[in-house]
Amino acid sequence: MFVRHGARFGLSTLSSHQLRVLPRTRSVWPPLRQTFSSTRASRDSAPISDSERPPKSEDAPQSLLNRAVESALTTFASVLVLGVGFAAAGYAYHKFYKHLQLKKIENAFEPGDPVLEMAAFGKEIPSPPLPQYWVQREEQSKIDAIIDGSERGHYYLIMGDKGCGKSSMLLEAMRKINGEGCAMFEAHSDLELFRIRLGKALDYEFHEDYIGSYFSERGPRDTTALLDIERALNKLEKVALRHREKKKKPLIIIINQTQLIRDDHDGRDLLELLQQRAEQWAAANLVTMIFNTDDYWILERFKQLATRMEIIPVMDLPKQQALSTLQRYRFRYFKETLDKQTLEEIYDRVGGRLSFLNRVAKSRDMLATCDSIMEIEKTWFLNQCWILGSGMDDDVMDQQKWASAAMVLAQALVDKEEDMDKTYDIETGHVLPSFQMHKAQEVMTRSDFIRELDRLNIFSITSSAQVRASSVPMHRAFKDICGQSGFRQFLEDTLQRISDIESLGRTRELVAKDLVLGGKYEISRAPDRSGKLEVTLKQKEEEDGDDDKN
Repeated sequence: MFVRHGARFGLSTLSSHQLRVLPRTRSVWPPLRQTFSSTRASRDSAPISDSERPPKSEDAPQSLLNRAVESALTTFASVLVLGVGFAAAGYAYHKFYKHLQLKKIENAFEPGDPVLEMAAFGKEIPSPPLPQYWVQREEQSKIDAIIDGSERGHYYLIMGDKGCGKSSMLLEAMRKINGEGCAMFEAHSDLELFRIRLGKALDYEFHEDYIGSYFSERGPRDTTALLDIERALNKLEKVALRHREKKKKPLIIIINQTQLIRDDHDGRDLLELLQQRAEQWAAANLVTMIFNTDDYWILERFKQLATRMEIIPVMDLPKQQALSTLQRYRFRYFKETLDKQTLEEIYDRVGGRLSFLNRVAKSRDMLATCDSIMEIEKTWFLNQCWILGSGMDDDVMDQQKWASAAMVLAQALVDKEEDMDKTYDIETGHVLPSFQMHKAQEVMTRSDFIRELDRLNIFSITSSAQVRASSVPMHRAFKDICGQSGFRQFLEDTLQRISDIESLGRTRELVAKDLVLGGKYEISRAPDRSGKLEVTLKQKEEEDGDDDKN
């Protein structure tokens, strides 16, 4: 190229470096005019812009690969951040949910209980109840000590007939401590309902409000009622450990009407589960469980595994306490004071059952109400166990076996009362005749009927296995029925009819069709002494003298 030096022009060549950095240009026609620099410094120091630099041949594919890797890394980082965020949030929610569950169960044992409020409103009794509204029983002091945590190391089975005041004593003991550390609920024959009632008492939702189950195929709630109950008891155990550290006493769980649990496979599994927990918690002083029942079969079931169980029997009120209770009830409802003769006459008819005394005290005509109670018990007994006599159909034999066994036992109790030296005590009141349970089964000639009769509240089996009438009005009903004219013969006819039907069922009829013309069968034992019988047909010889082959 031409280079100007002062006033002269010279021709100089470009170095190889300068040639390499110059951009390639395609030839253009007409050719561009050449420009000349008048200053060498400006020519040498002028920078070459990036846009003027020629791209390398390998730059294009390398840029695409970089962009792909960059996009992949960005996507992976985004997914990683989202995954870690969701996992952290899920873990935090799971921990928070577990903590919330335990906190809710702890709150369920705080002072105040809905059961106490319902009982107070239902009975219209102020809190605390006035002396004229409450009957202080001998068992109350022991139950108070159990509920407030003074007595520990055992679990308890409270047994007694319906209407004796078992639940009322438990509620009164809870009221004295305002329900602190106590939870009470009613049992049910359906395990699902039992589960729901247990959850309500403990304020435990069984993971039904767990949001995490929306994101899983199988949630924690997808299980059976028995496993749910086990999980609830596990949570209760954790709360009981905290409570023992803070308060230095066990929690109290009361299961009312335990007899409502069915005596089947599921019901027995539930009782076994509850008893196992009761044994463990009693040994560790964590939880004291109280089972309230009317029926004897619960005791039979618990007896098999019981080591720390105590039985608290609850009977009818003794005479003097029953008279005092009736007097207070009557004054409460009608502001009336009864004379001693009326009080004793009422006691003679209904005994010391609290439910009967309360019903009589509310009535205008108390003696008529006493007779009405006896008629109700009598009707219930006859509807369940009346016998049909010698004219009954064989299709009802199974039911009549059960009914006749009940009537035989009722007759035996009435007969035993006549042979007793003492049936009434001035201090304690009625002395009802009773049999030991094995003797009652012997009288009935059946061992499987007595428990069902106990469930129907016709007969009662005490904690000491004594079988008697369920109440004084029921025993009066026995006497009234068995004292009817012709009853004994009617019962004998029924038993004879049952025996005849059973005999017919065991009899097989043989029809002989070949006995003609004076023929006969000859039955003899086999000569080989095997005990087998041989039957030989012998026919009368014909007139022509030919012998028929045997």
